[in-house]
Amino acid sequence: MAAGGIPWLRICGALLGLWVAAGPLHAEPLRLNSGVGAPYFLPDKKGFLDLLVPEVFRRIGVVAEAAQYSASERAMINANNGIDDCVAMRIKGLEKDYPNLVRIDEKVIDNEFVAYASQVQFATTGFDTLRKHHVAYIIGWKAFEPVLPPGDSVTLAKDSAQLFSLLESNRTDVILFERWQGAYILRERGIKAHLLWPPLVSTEMFMYLHARHAHLAEPAALALRAMKADGSYHRIAAQTLPGFGRQ
Repeated sequence: MAAGGIPWLRICGALLGLWVAAGPLHAEPLRLNSGVGAPYFLPDKKGFLDLLVPEVFRRIGVVAEAAQYSASERAMINANNGIDDCVAMRIKGLEKDYPNLVRIDEKVIDNEFVAYASQVQFATTGFDTLRKHHVAYIIGWKAFEPVLPPGDSVTLAKDSAQLFSLLESNRTDVILFERWQGAYILRERGIKAHLLWPPLVSTEMFMYLHARHAHLAEPAALALRAMKADGSYHRIAAQTLPGFGRQ
């Protein structure tokens, strides 16, 4: 019997009840969404974001997962409205348009918009280098629209499948796309084409948290920084993005 006549079992039961009611800090995994495709996400969950996101948060004691959305804008709206917890890979400065998002201040990767070709070879040192060639890109890609409006020498594709078919059938000289997703499609479809260098546009990409998880932003940034320092970031990138770190 405890002092005051309260049995120890009753005390232990009360404490256990409080612990169960409180639960872990994050009972459900944090979901960081993104609209990018393979190789950032893969069916076997071994894509770049599939592996990187859980490891960053594991290091700060939080269970997290990356989730793919086919609609990129929907991913942003859901995160800003708190339907999802976070965004896995977006440009800097989204806080201005999405006030409920807090940026994790360590970049995930550089998103490189590049050119691919099968019949021509030249240095893509600027958009002017494309003007003597027939070029194709996907409708709505803001990185290209202002500098390459549709016209006689510019074709707009509805999606990546159509875009790469244009290149494969030699109906365009050059296609513009994101580097790692483009390399993956070329390998999967067996298209004989090569990357033109350097990137036309390179943009730093970041993770964002919904404001209710703002306290995790600094620890997550430190964890990602530590992964880069200890080599684990590079191992994930080299495993999932063949050619990472090389031209």
